[in-house]
Amino acid sequence: MRRLNKKKALNFVKELDAFPKVPESYVETTASGGTVSVLAFTAMALLAFFEFFVYRDTWMKYEYEVDKDFTSKLRINIDITVAMRCQFVGADVLDLAETMVASDGLQYEPVVFELSPQQRLWHRTLLLIQNRLREEHSLQDVLFKNVMKGAPTALPPREDDPTHPLNACRIHGYLYVNKVAGNFHITVGKAIPHPRGHAHLAALVSHETYNFSHRIDHLSFGEEIPGILNPLDGTEKVSADRNQIYTHTHTTKIQEFESIFRVINHAAGSHGVSGIFMKYDISSLMVKVTEQHMPLWQFLVRLCGIIGGIFSTTGMLHSLVGFCIDVICCRFKLGVYKPKSMSVFDGHVNSLTPLLSENAEH
Repeated sequence: MRRLNKKKALNFVKELDAFPKVPESYVETTASGGTVSVLAFTAMALLAFFEFFVYRDTWMKYEYEVDKDFTSKLRINIDITVAMRCQFVGADVLDLAETMVASDGLQYEPVVFELSPQQRLWHRTLLLIQNRLREEHSLQDVLFKNVMKGAPTALPPREDDPTHPLNACRIHGYLYVNKVAGNFHITVGKAIPHPRGHAHLAALVSHETYNFSHRIDHLSFGEEIPGILNPLDGTEKVSADRNQIYTHTHTTKIQEFESIFRVINHAAGSHGVSGIFMKYDISSLMVKVTEQHMPLWQFLVRLCGIIGGIFSTTGMLHSLVGFCIDVICCRFKLGVYKPKSMSVFDGHVNSLTPLLSENAEH
């Protein structure tokens, strides 16, 4: 009696369950199904792993804008080594309005012009990168990412004590100029102010000391950003004549430059002043570079799409493969088909179909 009541109670509880249950006869475990499940979970794990790296990656966005701020000053960052002693050279800026810009932010440091082995290796690597950048502009994205991470691109310090005399001058620092065209130049003698512009005390320097071989380790416009490579970085010119003039023409904000040199020979009509001249012009356009990152919600949506897509795809493929196997093995069944049972009763099949025809009986 108690067992009967307990069984009725269990049946009553099952009837109260609102969620339909799948009969155990519908659940079938097969080797092919297990293999498909393992492959599906493996594919989901691999794709989710690679998707995480895509989420961590960033890309650069370039936007062109019109520079509306003409009243502020523009900073020029300079690091140039000239193969002359510091007391024989002077550097300053003269803009389009014949305004001489103060060069108080520049420092003159006696150095050796020849690079150490480690510095020379770094310099060759920099030149190789610059050549690749002129051919493949897409590498600029890699450089900007290195900038965001603060990767060093400056000339490393010497690893050994120089044995040669300090025969060169490293001019480095910064200048603030007006946003108009001008030229930054390094020539013989220190610069002095003049009512009609400016002048250099070149008469006090012997002509035998002239040597404007130079190396530009860094030249940029705007606030200095560690890690970025500029078009003139790594440029090295070795002079074969004492009377040479080097001219580097640079257009800011669009990063275009041109470098030419010629020998000063007044008898041949080639006039000028020996030195290094960097002429620059200001563009009205500015490029805004921002680093973008995939948002978290987009990463989660893509992850759910990967999981759901693999589940659906593997299910359809498993059903299609099973269907093809059934067709090939001649085991495809439409509905539930069972042949009728045959029994013999008094010469008839199932008492309905005669086993022998009437002609056969006669």
